[in-house]
Amino acid sequence: MQKKLFVLPLLATLLLVAFNRQTTLPQRNLFLIGDSTMADKPGTPEENPERGWGQLLPEFFEKTLTIKNHAVNGRSTRSFIDEGRWAAVLEALQPGDFVFIQFGHNDQKENDPKRYTNPYTAYRRNLEKYVRESREKGAVPVLLSSIVRRKFNENGTLIDTHGPYPLVTRMVAKDMDVPFIDLQLKTEDFVAALGPEASKSVYLWLEPGTYPKYPEGKQDDTHLNPAGARAFAGLAVEGIRELDLPLAAYLKK
Repeated sequence: MQKKLFVLPLLATLLLVAFNRQTTLPQRNLFLIGDSTMADKPGTPEENPERGWGQLLPEFFEKTLTIKNHAVNGRSTRSFIDEGRWAAVLEALQPGDFVFIQFGHNDQKENDPKRYTNPYTAYRRNLEKYVRESREKGAVPVLLSSIVRRKFNENGTLIDTHGPYPLVTRMVAKDMDVPFIDLQLKTEDFVAALGPEASKSVYLWLEPGTYPKYPEGKQDDTHLNPAGARAFAGLAVEGIRELDLPLAAYLKK
């Protein structure tokens, strides 16, 4: 009887703490803008094994944070603006919302004038525009460098494929006092530690006949499978905690 009398008040206290924690956090939105490595992919993992890391990010957060993934395959800082996608996000932004900004993969496409940006001029200008206009709406911008491509040389060394784009992102973050998550560095450390063979397990390396969508298999060193997307989303969450961003309050314990 005494044991029951002790357990009931304890249970009530825990429930009250959980209830208060949920009710004291205001509802917020996290907008994601970027390219295919971040984007939501259609179908179930059994139908389509490709996943963007932003697609797995909601697994880490409480429901008081709504994640709105506007990242789209093939977009650069230029095309995301030119196609009106940024205008749509900007229209929806509310004070207190957050914006994750991650581009670079497609800004490199020198043979495509609709996407290419010079890293030191147009790319930088576009990032500054995203930051400035987010702040004008009362939102909190966060800059992220691109996730690493799986490219090992003949000696088993993971080598860079992004050139100056991550550095310019860091420079904009420093000059405009914007939180910066160096996801290239975090994913680079992760993939390098796995090595040339084991790292295939997080990218879209598929055996022939495994998926109807890819009957001949696939060897993709840029895009992620569900395990890779989940791992890289976890690295983004690690960056949120390290920076002690207000977003951290919405993370699941």
